[in-house]
Amino acid sequence: MDATTQAFLAALIGAVVAGGAVLAWHLSDRQQHHVPAVEDPVVPIGVAAVLSVLRSSAVVVDDADVVLKASAPAYAMGLVRGTSLLSGDLADLVHQVRRDGQIRETELLMSRPGLPSRHVTARVAPLGSRLVLALVEDRTRERRVEAVRRDFVANVSHELKTPVGAIRLLAEAVHDAAEDPEAVKRFSDRMLTESDRLSRLVQQVIELSRLQGDEPLEQPMPVELDEVIKVAVDTSAIDADSKRISIVTGGVPRLQVLGSEEQVTAAVANLVANAVSYSESDATVLVSTKADDETVEISVVDQGIGIPPGEMDRIFERFYRVDPARHRSTGGTGLGLSIVKHVAATHGGEVRVWSVEGQGSTFTLTLPRHVSARNTSNQEAGQ
Repeated sequence: MDATTQAFLAALIGAVVAGGAVLAWHLSDRQQHHVPAVEDPVVPIGVAAVLSVLRSSAVVVDDADVVLKASAPAYAMGLVRGTSLLSGDLADLVHQVRRDGQIRETELLMSRPGLPSRHVTARVAPLGSRLVLALVEDRTRERRVEAVRRDFVANVSHELKTPVGAIRLLAEAVHDAAEDPEAVKRFSDRMLTESDRLSRLVQQVIELSRLQGDEPLEQPMPVELDEVIKVAVDTSAIDADSKRISIVTGGVPRLQVLGSEEQVTAAVANLVANAVSYSESDATVLVSTKADDETVEISVVDQGIGIPPGEMDRIFERFYRVDPARHRSTGGTGLGLSIVKHVAATHGGEVRVWSVEGQGSTFTLTLPRHVSARNTSNQEAGQ
């Protein structure tokens, strides 16, 4: 091998050795300064699948307060916008759980501009080492129902105290007037009046409690309206006679509605009784019916005191009376129209009112019509 070739090989070997040394230095430097990449937290596959079908509001938040996953109800409720929690109270709860890993459950009042407040129950728990899961249930309807029940119990208690207290006082008066037959008779008559009022109140409370849920009827049956109206008129006949009020019936005969005979009778009877109670002496109350192919309307027209425009929206509330000063003399309980409203709801119908203060009112109960095979054949024969 000549000198030139030897020199070239030596130079090549030197270059390779130098390149290897440089490469080794770079690898060593990279190993010394390499920082492993931090993987973003990922929602476990099973959790993501559950959240996608969950009815309740559920949110998964990472350690940077970024919402990684949320159920559709969470967006609908307004808990989440984009990747952020909108509720400061819920965010604080998430921070507390992330800090100590303890499961927390509490009630929150959530409010959004322009929308009614919501009562919710929030349960927040750690999900792994870096994620937090929040489950939120809307309890607004339950709280509203509880408030209605409390008011109802309070109102019933108040209404019951009046006749019960009166009966007790009258009983004491009868005892003290034992030597006076006329006084005994007078007080006894008052006791009968108060006991009748008490019985009527208890009966209407029972009826209203059955209708509170406004649940549709499970097995609606054909109901003869002629019989319903006859019973309703007979129920108020004594009160009408005492005030010389004429109850006139008219309209289309032999109509049938689909529903509960007991409930429909209670509704119509309450409308007739209400008309008689708030009409002056020598007046007339008209009960009429009309129908189309799908519905039947029962209208009760009175010549009573009427309803002020400002009170029209409240007359179907429990224990509400247009003229509270008159309920003692009329014996009204303030539950009749509320019962009518609930009967209409359970039958898939409605109740409407038209009134002019000082002239009278018209209440119209609309219910689904039932057309029997016999009536259908009669109609076809008439054509």
